[in-house]
Amino acid sequence: MSHIKVFIVEDDADWIKALTSFLNREPDLLVVGAATNSSEAISMAQTIAIDVVLMDIQLDGSKLDGIHTAMMMQEYSAVKIIMLTSINDEQSMTQAFTAGAVQYLEKLRFQELPQTIRAAYHHSAPMEALLKELTRLKREEQLKELTVAEREVFELIEAGYSQSQIEQKLFKAESTLKNQVNKMLKKLGVRSSKEAVEKVRRRGLFQRDKQE
Repeated sequence: MSHIKVFIVEDDADWIKALTSFLNREPDLLVVGAATNSSEAISMAQTIAIDVVLMDIQLDGSKLDGIHTAMMMQEYSAVKIIMLTSINDEQSMTQAFTAGAVQYLEKLRFQELPQTIRAAYHHSAPMEALLKELTRLKREEQLKELTVAEREVFELIEAGYSQSQIEQKLFKAESTLKNQVNKMLKKLGVRSSKEAVEKVRRRGLFQRDKQE
């Protein structure tokens, strides 16, 4: 029997052990790995085969929370993400679905996880097709929201200019440039200029805009 390969992203090691033991009792489920922080999760998503991710919506000890991590993981792997939370609020639920999650489950309802994982894997999670399209449109809107000045800064970063070189070339004060870069990174949903360049190149969205 083939297994649905499950990956856990959770900062509580005891919770990881409990979930792993619970899920591995199911004949068709197999926990293939776990990460305790965002960078670990993103790195492992690029190296191991994963079908479904159980993502803690809040990750302590990391600059990225579960929602941001979910977005980044899907840049590298076509995984189904189920958000796990101890806080049930409408705003978090909306953010999770916008980030591409196919289901949102309270940790207290962990007994529902096996069936929820199967539903996500077999494309029967609620509103999955609509949520995928919403996520795609949301990300493209974020790129289009970049101002002319922000795109100009991005293009210089992509060309390999240093911060001081960009300041001189564009006649910008250090504080002004930092502010523009921070806004750009926030809109692109990344942490660094390097990640911004990689993401835009991978998706080819600036080139698409030029063609249009």
